[in-house]
Amino acid sequence: MIAAIIWHYLGTTAAASFLFGAFLSLFVGFIGMSSATKANLFSAIAAKKNDEKKAFFTAIFGGGVMGFAVASFGLLGLSSVFLFFILYGEKSGAPLDVILSSFSIGASLVAFFARVGGGIYTKSADVGADLVGKIESGIPEDDIRNPAVIADNVGDCVGDTAGMGADVYESYISSMVSAILLGIFHHPKSEIHAFLPMIISGIGTIASIFAIGIMMILPLSSKALLRSVTLLSVLFFTIMSYCAFNYLHISSSLFGAVLVGCISGIVIGAITEYYTGSSPIKKLAKSCESGAATNIIYGLSIGMESTVLPVILLAIAVQFAYYFGESYGVAIAAVAMLATVAIVMTIDGYGPIADTAGGIAEMASFGKKAREITDKLDSLGNTTAAVGKGFAIGSALLSALGVFAAYAARVNFEVLDLLNIQVLVGLFIGSTVPFLISALTMRSVGNAALEMVAEVRRQFKEITGLMEGKAEPDYEKCVQISTRASIREMILPGCIAIISPVLIKLFLGKFALGGFLVGATASGILLSLFLANGGGAWDNAKKYIEAGNFGGKGSPCHAAAVIGDTVGDPCKDTSGPANGILVKLMSMIALVLS
Repeated sequence: MIAAIIWHYLGTTAAASFLFGAFLSLFVGFIGMSSATKANLFSAIAAKKNDEKKAFFTAIFGGGVMGFAVASFGLLGLSSVFLFFILYGEKSGAPLDVILSSFSIGASLVAFFARVGGGIYTKSADVGADLVGKIESGIPEDDIRNPAVIADNVGDCVGDTAGMGADVYESYISSMVSAILLGIFHHPKSEIHAFLPMIISGIGTIASIFAIGIMMILPLSSKALLRSVTLLSVLFFTIMSYCAFNYLHISSSLFGAVLVGCISGIVIGAITEYYTGSSPIKKLAKSCESGAATNIIYGLSIGMESTVLPVILLAIAVQFAYYFGESYGVAIAAVAMLATVAIVMTIDGYGPIADTAGGIAEMASFGKKAREITDKLDSLGNTTAAVGKGFAIGSALLSALGVFAAYAARVNFEVLDLLNIQVLVGLFIGSTVPFLISALTMRSVGNAALEMVAEVRRQFKEITGLMEGKAEPDYEKCVQISTRASIREMILPGCIAIISPVLIKLFLGKFALGGFLVGATASGILLSLFLANGGGAWDNAKKYIEAGNFGGKGSPCHAAAVIGDTVGDPCKDTSGPANGILVKLMSMIALVLS
């Protein structure tokens, strides 16, 4: 339907570009899910054989398929669209900015549905399985008697692998598109400024390959390897970028913007890791001694506090990037932050694979030792997933600012006057949209989880011999509940994301739309950080208790932590990540409307 609308107003080429962007985003998610499904099993089998190193590297390389698919297909798709315009020019039927923006909207739209739908899928199953299985019935996590465990493990691939891949793929595309358009607007006589974003991203992919190769021969622990591979990729990328800038005779000030993007990505990851895997987690776990209520209160405070440093850091990064290259410099900083996306997604994709491998080890009765190995790998994955989410949100802000700058250049305004009533109205309306989307997605998880809980309770009650392990549960029914809920519940948030900027432009004008984007970006990024980090903190506090602290599994502290983790699940895996994509999707739609 959207392709038909684009075809009607912008022409055949723009519609084809939109469909191409959407197809590649879907294809990348499909590749990630396929590789994760195989890696889950092979990692669990390696754990059964007590080969922790092989289990670790299997999960890493499974995530690597997702990571390098994001990087390679992102570059392939965008460069193909660019090449098409170069070859056919005016015969293509649409200007370059419209073709590129349409391609990016296709990627953004699929990413939004994948992230929202995937998040609803995985969290409805996860919450349902935890509430009835662990809390009410007292059976272990991933116990095969629980009919929701298959849907839960499928959900890890759907939401945490395919959804996250589509999310970062979309950031990768939108950052390059905004940088290309700003390069054309601000440097119309210099072709290199239009090509530079793709050059930077290509260098980042090569640097990621080098880093993976080095990681395989480093004699370090799993945790140290996960940290070092990110730093190695950024180091290689920085050195290679410096050489490329000198070779191409590009202004050294723009290299400063590249450094800003690299440094901010590393620091945001470190801040996220602190709030979701360091001393705040131990304090959050201790709060469980007085029950679930204090755990939830303390977790909310961690989520709120965790927004401050990343946003201040990003504000400083934007200031420096603007100093080095004005709005084009900000867009280049976003491209640089995402240039090593192959490594970032490799590490992020590792987490859900290790998690699901643990589920397979439990369901297949691989033994206590195998479960200990997968739990150890999973605990590393929780932190890497939190870092990946922080990275995705930080890059979302820089990408959104780049797209907004392209929109401002396109509609020819340099200043948004806050005394202009239309701008103020647009700003306030825009700031409410992320809250509305968060409310809808959280409610969707709650509704689907309620349906899942009722079904699990029914099976425990009605299937004779199920709790004794003498009968098999109806797994398919729970998978069906998650699937239908994810498809049904993601429609309304998607429609709001698409229609709201169109309505603002039609009824209030371009200045109101500018204010709308500013308000949505500010509230969306803050809300996204708050939800993602708060949810990650609750999850890791539960894992910290399960490691034997404060009474360990089965203790009152553990019961309180499980409730906190259940509350945090839709925060960190559904509503939080959805807001980052929402901001970029609406900004890109505004760019096309201009």
